Amino acid sequence: MAADNKIQPSPFLPILLAIAIFMQQLDATILNTALPAMASDLGQSPLNMQSAIIAYAITLAIMMPLSGFLADKLGSRKLFMGSMVVFIIGSMLCAASTNLGLLVIARVIQGLGGAMLTPVARLTMMQAYDRSKLVTVMNYALMPALIGPVLGPIIGGYLIVYTSWHWIFLLNVPIGLIGLVTTWRIMPDFSHPTDHFDGVGFFLFAASAFCMTLTFETISQFNNILFGVMIAATGIGALIAYLLHARQNPHALYPPHLILVRTFRVGLAGNMVSRLGMSSLPLLLPLLFQVAFHYDAVTSGWLLMPLALASIAAKPFTKPLMNRFGYRNLLTFNTRLIGVLIMSLALFNAQSPLWLIVVFLTILGGCNSLQFTSMNTITMADLRANQMSSGNSLIAVNQQLALSFGIAIGALLVQIFSRMNYFAHNIATSFRLTFVILGLFTFFSSWIFARLHSTDGNNLLSRSNKAIK
Repeated sequence: MAADNKIQPSPFLPILLAIAIFMQQLDATILNTALPAMASDLGQSPLNMQSAIIAYAITLAIMMPLSGFLADKLGSRKLFMGSMVVFIIGSMLCAASTNLGLLVIARVIQGLGGAMLTPVARLTMMQAYDRSKLVTVMNYALMPALIGPVLGPIIGGYLIVYTSWHWIFLLNVPIGLIGLVTTWRIMPDFSHPTDHFDGVGFFLFAASAFCMTLTFETISQFNNILFGVMIAATGIGALIAYLLHARQNPHALYPPHLILVRTFRVGLAGNMVSRLGMSSLPLLLPLLFQVAFHYDAVTSGWLLMPLALASIAAKPFTKPLMNRFGYRNLLTFNTRLIGVLIMSLALFNAQSPLWLIVVFLTILGGCNSLQFTSMNTITMADLRANQMSSGNSLIAVNQQLALSFGIAIGALLVQIFSRMNYFAHNIATSFRLTFVILGLFTFFSSWIFARLHSTDGNNLLSRSNKAIK
């Protein structure tokens, strides 16, 4: 069915996007609380389990650019159903894993399916609904993106205490089956055959992303700095090759003219660098609570909930703050504040009052929410209509790469400090030093946003305010 043949979409179509997002968000957050228990069962140190998270995140980042092309080529319904089946199979393989290597492979398979779910569902809704209705239905469908991170750590904690870690993955099976039945019955099958896909560019970009992530993993898992540097050099070389290729290809995966837009260039760089410290927290905080402070998984899950709840609560305050201070001032100050807050995590210990940790993480979660919304909107603010699709895709990939890099760097720092003789018998100190370094890195990344002009984003805010009036 051609994309321009309008049909009357089912009123339940947004449920598909809701299911896809809920599965992804739940899967991304439910696993973190379970890592210490999984490590014990798989015969690993909890500090070596980051590969299970990174494997999924980097697979998403690499495969997301394929989603639009495959949806056009195969049809949105076929691709969505196939991706859901792959995601379910990957989840069952994760539950059946008996060692870390098998778990990482299963997470890659799970990521192959997960990478297509949200982009294809979102693309289908954009094709099925008129612009006048699209914002309303998208807001409804995106609600699970807010609920998943709230429930994930808590559900993971209770599953660990009262069942086993295997159920963290098996939980995806019934949700996925509901998604399959719903897809079969209500999802339209849009397609638009095209041969314009930058296969060479995709390979070079994917190779660069994979090598850069593998660099940190190689150093942390095998303690081989020389080999890690060689992999990093390969990744940089692949990125340079991609840039040279893209300049000569009118159908480049990510056209070079995107980077010529100053707000996009600054926003993309700030998105990547400032997210590194924030992206490490979903891994480091559960490990800190359970490995260093010896809290149980349920307590750890409840302590993580304020981060997600504050993210929801802070949304209504984002636009008034942007109107009052402007993008440059707000992002510069908020990035530094987040850096200080991350460094301040080093002040907590096992005897710290739980209510104080909850209040602190609530503040941090609100600042994170403000940061993410501001960064994403300023990055897209000055893109032209013909740049929106590729620009939005690059932002999504950039976020997944930042998540992979942040987790890898955070885990590497903890491992380096824990291997030093002076800190070997005090794992809490290793976490404290890691938070200080990540916080400093986040703090100094604020100078990227200082390169914005004081008027950047004003047109975007003006249009938004007029729309409300």
